[in-house]
Amino acid sequence: MSNIETVVPRTTFKRSSGVLLHPTSLPSQFGIGDLGKAAYEFIDFLEQSGQVWWQILPLAPTGYEHSPYTMNFSAFAGNPLLIDLERLMKEGLLRQEELKPLPNKDRVDFDQVVPYKTQLLELAYSRFKPDTLFEQFAQEQAYWLDDFALFMALLEAHEGEPWTKWETPIARRDPDAIREQKEKLQTKIQFYKFSQFKFFQQWSALRDYAHGNNISIIGDVSIYVCHNSSDVWANPELFKLDPETLEPAFIAGVPPDYFSETGQLWGNPVYDWPRSQETNFDWWIKRFQATLQYVDVVRVDHFRGFEAYWQVPAGETTAMNGEWVKAPGVEFFETLKEKLGTLPIMAEDLGIITPEVEELRDRFEFPGMRILMFAFDGDPNNVHLPTHYVPNSIVYPGTHDNDTAIGWWGKASDQEKQNVLRYLGHDSAEEISEIIHWQMIHTAMASAASLAIIPLQDILGLDHTARMNDPSQNAGNWRWRYLSSEMLTPELSKQLLELTEQTNRIAT
Repeated sequence: MSNIETVVPRTTFKRSSGVLLHPTSLPSQFGIGDLGKAAYEFIDFLEQSGQVWWQILPLAPTGYEHSPYTMNFSAFAGNPLLIDLERLMKEGLLRQEELKPLPNKDRVDFDQVVPYKTQLLELAYSRFKPDTLFEQFAQEQAYWLDDFALFMALLEAHEGEPWTKWETPIARRDPDAIREQKEKLQTKIQFYKFSQFKFFQQWSALRDYAHGNNISIIGDVSIYVCHNSSDVWANPELFKLDPETLEPAFIAGVPPDYFSETGQLWGNPVYDWPRSQETNFDWWIKRFQATLQYVDVVRVDHFRGFEAYWQVPAGETTAMNGEWVKAPGVEFFETLKEKLGTLPIMAEDLGIITPEVEELRDRFEFPGMRILMFAFDGDPNNVHLPTHYVPNSIVYPGTHDNDTAIGWWGKASDQEKQNVLRYLGHDSAEEISEIIHWQMIHTAMASAASLAIIPLQDILGLDHTARMNDPSQNAGNWRWRYLSSEMLTPELSKQLLELTEQTNRIAT
């Protein structure tokens, strides 16, 4: 028997709970959630409700369809759409009359929000005088910020055309061409650095407020990055690209799974892991270090990709005709541990999980995820049934990829509903249809998992229209938001607090 197999994972988290909510889903006057007043009010709600964790999705700036996982322009940068415009006004960079509220809708209208906030950020930059704090930020973050700011300036200069369509010397980063573009686009480059400075300045203040209220933040590292990103443009050798066109030679995804009969084809290039090994995983180490500058724990999305990943030849229209390729997970996490000292990591271990993936997870004592919505297929050995939970795990009623509890219940088969009723000790679906979200929340909170994370949509009792992402659909995701902080009522806070106390999840 190997050493890996004999490891008994310790419990990473004290018994506690928290709420899943991406900042774009917060209320605001400007069409999208931001790092302003509502974010602070949300932290107040968490503290008053006995919660000690706020889980977010990746904070990266997003492109096509605004997925924070697959379509972002940088794995290091923050999303400028989250910048609080009212704080810029208080700093004298904007004026009250320039801040015209957008219609308050429960869906982000990116076609309206992006140009609106961009022109106001540009206006704020035109009044900004670089100071010592800005210069310090630019120097400390130069290892990613310089490439990102230049990439975004070039992307704008090329009217959004992907970098592989740019002039060859720029696409292939000829030093003379890069030097020329830096001089030519200096003002735009500084604007993008300013936007990042303001984003991280505001996020740092919000995180400090969270810590002051005993709230820690769980962030997210999506394993893959977008091909049309500063990451791939600046580090093409780390990815499997066609040497002639620099387009992806293989595309990332997963074979048929819970969410799709033809699998999921994400569109991202896959990594050339041997090249990363040659650099002692330098880019990856910097990525985790950067993430831990603004969150407390990292959820590693698609964790199984560090053991083996599914690659599909470029040009395929589904993910079915791919193959599993081994990845150097043990070597990578050993190296990461040497650099960081500790590994505040939780593993998204959903989908096709093999014993090798479980061994990798348990070797480093990473807690895995359990999803109640996957539990009631009638299989008594289903790992998502609370009966099988170990303390070193995180339970969710559903994640950002699932429907809300009420939406899920409305579409569940009769057999699945009967399985739920038997498990919960109820006689009829009518008995619990109105309270199924609280039934799921209670089941998660009462389980043996040391950490329970509840989507805010379920606490609010919202239906399928509040779903954040449907992986079987490419368009229209990532847009849900709640309309007012008044929805976080004292009564709701009291109900959540009492349940947290009853299930012994008040962190001490």
